[in-house]
Amino acid sequence: MSINVYLVDDHRILRDGLRMLLELQGDIRVVGEAEDGRKAVDGILAARPDVVLMDITMPELNGIDATQNIMLKLPKTKIIILSVHSDSEHVYRAFQAGAKGYLLKESAGEEVVKAVRAVYQDREYSSRKILDAAPLNYARQRQERSPFELLSAREREVLQLTVEGATSAVIAEKLALSPKTVDTYRSRLMEKLGVQNLPELVRFAIKHGLTPPE
Repeated sequence: MSINVYLVDDHRILRDGLRMLLELQGDIRVVGEAEDGRKAVDGILAARPDVVLMDITMPELNGIDATQNIMLKLPKTKIIILSVHSDSEHVYRAFQAGAKGYLLKESAGEEVVKAVRAVYQDREYSSRKILDAAPLNYARQRQERSPFELLSAREREVLQLTVEGATSAVIAEKLALSPKTVDTYRSRLMEKLGVQNLPELVRFAIKHGLTPPE
């Protein structure tokens, strides 16, 4: 029986490389891919894969929130976060969202096949660098609450789309809300985060890996 895998990353070259590596194994089949979190949620719900390889920093919807959405509807799907971020906040949020594994992109070529097989067998898998730092990371995370924990899932969606430059009207259409409701969510999340304007909000998003610094 093949292990069905779904790839989510906003870089086509990485998805192509992962597809080639995985399908060389013979018993692993890539059943779909997406370049942003929102398309990923729809595609994964349709394809119902065994394992998902999920980037964190992506347009439309970040990988951690996408993971949370998927786990609510497909709790048996195993999700491996594939990221450049090794800090305690990202690792903690990923597992809190329901991820079964966490791989650093720098070691993905060596470990991705092992990780896919491990989580398929219902075992957690993390890069060695993450495991070595785990006691320190989790001790620190218990003391430092992530600012994202202050926000609701809808507020995080509005935050991401706002820093990506979407207007209230565009956000309202994407999320099936009214522009006035979007403005309310934006005001509320800015108050919770203690930011006063859009440039501060963008800096916050970059600092916490919600959007790339480019």
